[in-house]
Amino acid sequence: MSLTENAPSIAIVGVTGAVGQEFLSVLSDRNFPYRSLKLLASKRSAGKEITYEDKTYVVEELTDQSFKDVDIALFSAGGSISKKFGPVAVEDGAIVVDNSSAFRMDEGVPLVVPEVNPEAMEHIKIGSGKGALIANPNCSTIICLMAATPLHRHAKVKRMVVSTYQAASGAGAAAMEELELQTREVLEGKEPTCKIFRQQYAFNLFSHNAPVLSNGYNEEEMKLVKETRKIWNDKDVKVTATCIRVPVMRAHAESVNLQFENPLDEDKARDILKNAPGVVVIDDRADNHFPTPLEVSNKDAVAVGRIRRDVSQDGDYGLDIFVCGDQIRKGAALNAVQIAEMLLK
Repeated sequence: MSLTENAPSIAIVGVTGAVGQEFLSVLSDRNFPYRSLKLLASKRSAGKEITYEDKTYVVEELTDQSFKDVDIALFSAGGSISKKFGPVAVEDGAIVVDNSSAFRMDEGVPLVVPEVNPEAMEHIKIGSGKGALIANPNCSTIICLMAATPLHRHAKVKRMVVSTYQAASGAGAAAMEELELQTREVLEGKEPTCKIFRQQYAFNLFSHNAPVLSNGYNEEEMKLVKETRKIWNDKDVKVTATCIRVPVMRAHAESVNLQFENPLDEDKARDILKNAPGVVVIDDRADNHFPTPLEVSNKDAVAVGRIRRDVSQDGDYGLDIFVCGDQIRKGAALNAVQIAEMLLK
């Protein structure tokens, strides 16, 4: 990040969390210009010192007065905090990029993946004096649509079936720490500590810990369904998902089955994905080398492989792909910062 006189003032809400810390890392990596930086968190974290780009900042308590003279506020402190303080920031003229689910499905709030639907936020301008809300999609949705959208643009997806294998980072820094702790405990023959999840996570996997709804889907699965329809602006696309928590630290994997209206063969699909922004293809059948969570951890690009025709469908109307992406970066912080970058254009 670079200190620049005529650049926007930035606030980070939830700066002490996993995504909040990643906001700082991504802003620095991308040399995002700013004239001032305000670090905000709960009363419990207020007073902590964070050294960032050779300067020491004191974390301030988040209050109704926190957003005076703030141009862009990056939020990642949970839905209840966003619902309470997001509108306050907007009222004070800030453009809020919110990483929670609080506003994603609200009509009038753009739900944006910059490589997918940048037009959704083109009416929002920095420096207009008018605040606004922009929602960051769920991590699983972002990672899935980075790969599915270029194919959708070419052949139009009719139906998409997604199975996710989701990392600890999606549940926050404490979940990552607990996975590490449990791994040690299990290897030492001890009873694992289960505070974040109600069951053993190390050497195990289980249905995503989001609440299960009356239709049998959990909230995480329905986010994928609803958010895809909103981002693609297609209420008729059929989407179903099964979301699983796996003992991986910070990158999600997803198996995606696509059914198209128009034919698309696997070679053409591979070429499309090789040229898609923010996507890297790892698809080496001879060496059995395909995307893994480890390979994409701490990386910006989403990796795609296992690109093959769906043999259960006639002709070239179906494909299977396997996608991996860093949940904290492209699944959260990077996507939000890219949205902020679009505001500067």
